Amino acid sequence: MTRIALVTGGTRGIGAAIARRLAADGLRVAVNYRGNEAAAEAFRRDTGLSAYRWDVADFDACQAGVREVERELGGGIDVLVNNAGVTRDAMLHRMDLRQWREVMQDDLDAMFHMCRAVIEGMRSRAWGRIVNISSVNGQKGQFGQANYSAAKAGVIGFTKALALESARKGITVNAVAPGYTDTDMLAGLEPPVLEAIKAQIPAGRLGRPEEIAHAVSFLVDERCGFVTGATLAVNGGQYMA
Repeated sequence: MTRIALVTGGTRGIGAAIARRLAADGLRVAVNYRGNEAAAEAFRRDTGLSAYRWDVADFDACQAGVREVERELGGGIDVLVNNAGVTRDAMLHRMDLRQWREVMQDDLDAMFHMCRAVIEGMRSRAWGRIVNISSVNGQKGQFGQANYSAAKAGVIGFTKALALESARKGITVNAVAPGYTDTDMLAGLEPPVLEAIKAQIPAGRLGRPEEIAHAVSFLVDERCGFVTGATLAVNGGQYMA
């Protein structure tokens, strides 16, 4: 039986790498995106995979989006990768409510919305894999990212709780906490800033999206049913819990 996987924020960066890897692993893969039509069209053209547009910060849109994917792919979603997220960096004494709420909605609320949309189907089929993308900064904190660090730490706590609730139903729930990775999110940094980041990483380099995708591939594998509630750090040694 071919499993169906859904990757949120899946048309660029880490999400696109995850989608490509899961497709190469033999899964039927769909991705979600919010607004970048050019990137979505390029992803569809390059991969042949389906990309669906909705806002993961909208609970009802997630319910409708999941139903659309299941209807078009002809089955329930077996694998969910919650990858979508944003940053709105500022020191707390300068952070406004919009910056706080946007990160909470896109990085934490969205995970609840998507898990809620698929969990009943997974429970009824007695099988599922959920992987939530956290961050090294959710583990160690980061200057100027009280909102992002809080949201990504929340991802880890949510993952552990849902893992406990789901284990006897054949559903594993795990997190991957990437370190600084070579994606568009870092592309706008000034070279001195980027070099300072690399200097903090024992491996001496940024991660590659494909390395994050490899970790996700391991966690969703059929043979990985005894790993649940875990946070897999992929950060070049920058933080060791």
